[in-house]
Amino acid sequence: MKRIWTASQVRDAEDVLLASAAEGALMRRAAYGVSVRAAELLRERAGGVAGRRVALLVGGGNNGGDALWAGVELRRRGARVDAVLLNPDRAHPAGLAALRRARGRVHNAGAEADAVVRAANLVVDGIVGISGRGPLREPAATLVAAAEAEQVPILAVDLPSGVDPDTGAVEGPAVTATATVTFGAYKPVHALAPFRCGPVRLVDLGLGPHLPEQPDLYVLEAADVAKRWPIPGPADDKYTQGVVGVAAGSSIYPGAAVLAVGAAVVATSGMVRFAGSASDQVRARWPEVVAAGSVADSGRTQAWTVGPGIGTGHAGRDTVAAVLALGVPVCLDADAITLLASTPDLADAAAEVPRVITPHASEFVRIAGEIGPDRVAAARGAAAKLGATVLLKGHVTVIADPGGRAMAHPSSGSWAATAGSGDVLSGLIGALLAAGLEPWWAAGCATYVHGLAASIAAGGGDLVADQSDGPTAPIGASALLSAIPAAIRRVRGAAA
Repeated sequence: MKRIWTASQVRDAEDVLLASAAEGALMRRAAYGVSVRAAELLRERAGGVAGRRVALLVGGGNNGGDALWAGVELRRRGARVDAVLLNPDRAHPAGLAALRRARGRVHNAGAEADAVVRAANLVVDGIVGISGRGPLREPAATLVAAAEAEQVPILAVDLPSGVDPDTGAVEGPAVTATATVTFGAYKPVHALAPFRCGPVRLVDLGLGPHLPEQPDLYVLEAADVAKRWPIPGPADDKYTQGVVGVAAGSSIYPGAAVLAVGAAVVATSGMVRFAGSASDQVRARWPEVVAAGSVADSGRTQAWTVGPGIGTGHAGRDTVAAVLALGVPVCLDADAITLLASTPDLADAAAEVPRVITPHASEFVRIAGEIGPDRVAAARGAAAKLGATVLLKGHVTVIADPGGRAMAHPSSGSWAATAGSGDVLSGLIGALLAAGLEPWWAAGCATYVHGLAASIAAGGGDLVADQSDGPTAPIGASALLSAIPAAIRRVRGAAA
């Protein structure tokens, strides 16, 4: 797993390391990493480094110092480097002197600086670092806007300026980076605002021994999912792999049942039982499913998914109550969340079972209150309040458990933002719960495969070969569902 620490945790670790390191050594190491990435971007986008124009947006303090020393390295590679000092009185003295010795050009903000930025082949964002808060101020906001207007790529130093380092929130003008180079450890912004950061490269400064053992946030990687995804062994049968029940759909929303059941079927090769009024539609699409008219008649199960498309009337409420009465782990989605929020008796019954609750933003407000700018804190608070694993859906999905563990899953695109996609996710989670995964891991692994399946389907690739490198296009939830086996194969292959 990728481990992520808050800005304050990283600063504390840096203070310890700086006390024992030679003066300027860490900055030079960080700056060298920035220069290497800058050179790569120049080769990719401008055909080379020598003679290409690099504009440094230099704020006060160490972040600006990193940019200045990176400029020195780029001058050695033959690039033309222009530094724009946004606060000349606070520019890093040693870095500024070194750039001048290397024949870099130095400008104060103004018309000349605007022209420098617009003519650049690359802009390096050294405006503010992890201590910065709030949106870009002038003249930085205008200069960043000028770079964006000319489509000049921007390389962020540590993080894109104007984006909150701990929440990824943006309150006004901010950098949208082509790429980011960060130092010592990943920070929450890199997971919570991926479209602002671009690809993030970590430069190791040796902070590891000085960081807290428990990170603030995790990001799952393919190996983590492959290690936990249930794969049948020679002694397994349809029962030992876990039997999952699905209570979903209605006469108005039969598709919700078809999608949730289908996801449970393709997630594992065990058994899926279905309870609901959409039995005919489910059996027509998934003949391997054992269907019954009610939860009580469904037979033995190890976990349930309940909620998609069941409605919020008496029938839906009775269905949720019947599932909770079984006492097995459950994934509560869609209408089940609304019913849980409005029915105290259901909420009390739910407190007795291990569960994953999967709200989108509006459902979250109903069951846990306003989200606010800090999505991780909101999910953690809801998990503690509800005593459940909470999966807060979004472009970055956040998953928190009652003990305070949290993971973020940054989406590579937005193709999963389509009707029925959540039904597929809930079916995956139910299947993993039935296979014995604890709720936090079931939610995380399902989210990872769900997002990968959306990317594969949108890429239009060969689902047998698991390729999706071509142009992307909109998809429906049915296409996402069909790509789940390919996503599982790819996860297992990446971790082999």
